[in-house]
Amino acid sequence: MTTLRTLSLSALVLALAACQTAPSRAPAEAPQPEPVPAAVGPAANDNMNAVAWVQTAEEYQLLAVQTFLAAGKELDRAINTPGWDALVPSERANPPDGLPPAVIVDIDETVLDNSPYQARLVRDGGSYNEVTWDGWVREEKARPVPGSLEFARAAAERGVTIFYVSNRAAHLNEATVANLKAAGFPIESDAQFLGLGFFVEGCEQHGSEKGCRRQHVGRTHRVLMQFGDQIGDMVTIDANTPAGRKQALQPYLAWFGERWFVLPNPTYGSWEPALFNNAWDLPEAERRQRKLDALHYAE
Repeated sequence: MTTLRTLSLSALVLALAACQTAPSRAPAEAPQPEPVPAAVGPAANDNMNAVAWVQTAEEYQLLAVQTFLAAGKELDRAINTPGWDALVPSERANPPDGLPPAVIVDIDETVLDNSPYQARLVRDGGSYNEVTWDGWVREEKARPVPGSLEFARAAAERGVTIFYVSNRAAHLNEATVANLKAAGFPIESDAQFLGLGFFVEGCEQHGSEKGCRRQHVGRTHRVLMQFGDQIGDMVTIDANTPAGRKQALQPYLAWFGERWFVLPNPTYGSWEPALFNNAWDLPEAERRQRKLDALHYAE
């Protein structure tokens, strides 16, 4: 009995000794979460919703058509009303009475839809530059803004000349006129297109402002209406700030919907740089912050 107990105690001592001298076992590692798959598709783009709205929203189509329908209802009254003129006094160099009627239209996002170009920029994560823009214009694929072609044709049938006043560069004149003609717009003479750089004798041109070109049309025609997607398509903006833009249009608010007609364009325009004092040389993050600071939160 004593021998058996001794053997048992000896075995226990050996077992304990083995536990103390055996290498410690590393604790089991916690299971790691599965990696999140990388996002598929283009990076976030501030212009995506704007471009999608222009291309797919019925509301955009209706707004554009509504604008030109409203203008069409005013057209005969404008033609038959002596003294009716859509030029501001500072751009009217001679009396309009007795002159043949005309309508001035901007081109981009007013009568021609360039949203496919904007869509490409969204898809490719790019931003506007002259190389890609020139390539798009030379494709001559821009289609009419809804309602614009029908209005232009109705005006031409009534003997009204359409003048296309655009800030497209001079080297794009030929492609622009070809696109307008291919889309069906009435343009009998290349003289109806007045692009950037068009020289107007006796008028001092300031940058890309259209005042001199509007004056040029007014020298030979009575301007019944003007169409654009920006305020500067109808009147010169002396200071492109939110306050300056309001000041420029304030004297002519009664003309909107009668002599001046504005098309919706959420993708670009002079309204954007007005929010950061036109300082395109600022870092993108700072420009974005200044636009954010301009928003209202009802706080």
